[in-house]
Amino acid sequence: MKNTFLPGLFFALFVFASCKSKPSATNETSATDTSKVFAHPDWIMQGNIYEVNIRQYTQEGTFMAFEASLDRLKEMGVQTLWFMPVTPISKTDIKGTLGSYYAVADYTAINPEYGNLNDWKHLVNTAHEKGFKVITDWVANHTGADNGWLTRHPDFYEKDSTGKAAFAFDWSDTRSLDFNNREMRDSMIAAMKFWLTETNIDGFRCDVAGEVPDDFWIECIAELKEVRNVLMLAEGDKGSLHDAGFDISYAWDMFQMTKKIAKGERPAFAVDSIRNHVDSTFPANALRLYFTSNHDENSWNQADYGTMPGASHAPFAVLTQTMVRGVPLIYSGQEEPVLKKIEFFEKDPMPFGKYQRAKFYKTLLELRKSNEAFAADAAFKKVVAGDEKAVYAFVREKGGKKALVILNLSGKPQTLQVKEKEFYGKPYNVFMYTTEPLDDRQWQIEPWGYVIYKAP
Repeated sequence: MKNTFLPGLFFALFVFASCKSKPSATNETSATDTSKVFAHPDWIMQGNIYEVNIRQYTQEGTFMAFEASLDRLKEMGVQTLWFMPVTPISKTDIKGTLGSYYAVADYTAINPEYGNLNDWKHLVNTAHEKGFKVITDWVANHTGADNGWLTRHPDFYEKDSTGKAAFAFDWSDTRSLDFNNREMRDSMIAAMKFWLTETNIDGFRCDVAGEVPDDFWIECIAELKEVRNVLMLAEGDKGSLHDAGFDISYAWDMFQMTKKIAKGERPAFAVDSIRNHVDSTFPANALRLYFTSNHDENSWNQADYGTMPGASHAPFAVLTQTMVRGVPLIYSGQEEPVLKKIEFFEKDPMPFGKYQRAKFYKTLLELRKSNEAFAADAAFKKVVAGDEKAVYAFVREKGGKKALVILNLSGKPQTLQVKEKEFYGKPYNVFMYTTEPLDDRQWQIEPWGYVIYKAP
């Protein structure tokens, strides 16, 4: 969440243990037993996430209007639709004309700006029929400044020095929840279950999850996964969120590093410092969300049009789609691309119609879906294919499938030489859609170039 103008290996086992305690001798666990072990939803391992900004996606800004885009997104290869908050927005201390999506007025209602509950159910059901998974944003850290809980349950909130409900940072349109309150915790979990049971969604993206106590998430996620094996995505970048049960956390550290590489401030091999840090400090089964933009980074920090502009976008996008542990994210409009800041508190529809990156993204999304070598848990091996200050290369492998990724993360041509003999002969060039000869001879790759070979 950013509703202000502030800036914002591979796995041996794919299960989540909610904590380090051992199972009981009877192997029986309750819904809130922190020894419960959950597997990641299998569909996400070669899946992807597309973030939907309903307000700005169409001129109408409604669920019904968005439905017209489902077939196009399906054709592009999108699997999981993440909808920014669909709940009503508080009017008290509202920011701008329309307010922040993340100032929730009612946890179990629909924002009338988008439609009604039946419209939402229709969208979810239609998306499911077309093969999509659906997750929605959840704001557990705080409510809006006129949420009904403030009058019905004032003890649900943290208090400032005057005894009024407090807010953090300059989020003046919100009020901070008190996670020491048992009834508030129960009410929060019940509200999340409402969306699972009443609208059949497949999981949640949890806003500022790292600001919420881990012990709440341990309890909450265990209860939610008793309903179904939901996908849980945390907006946070600490390993303990995975111990608490989250499937995926934000790879903020990788995103910040790639911005520096794109500017020429850091060498390509700096990617390894982030990868090694995650390998050594995160649980072995932790999945990371890789991205070149999202709603915060677009609105406040000019991503991707300012952080990785023009041709530099492509190799970093390929990195997000092919990196180990990764689940790739595409934000609304990146396939167009929409090369401007999308307003956060006002109506600012995205201009669609050219879809200039759609084929590029389709190639990547279909490759990930069809080739086990790009599964999140596929093996990863760093290789040298050129000047490591500019060229980043690696091999992914699983299930007898093997692929070589070579990225020129610089604005200058680079000399390449492939030393991995298993790719010699006529490997398949994914972006050229054909086989081509490859051996140990040197060759040139263009500035910001990229190539993926599937082993013959």
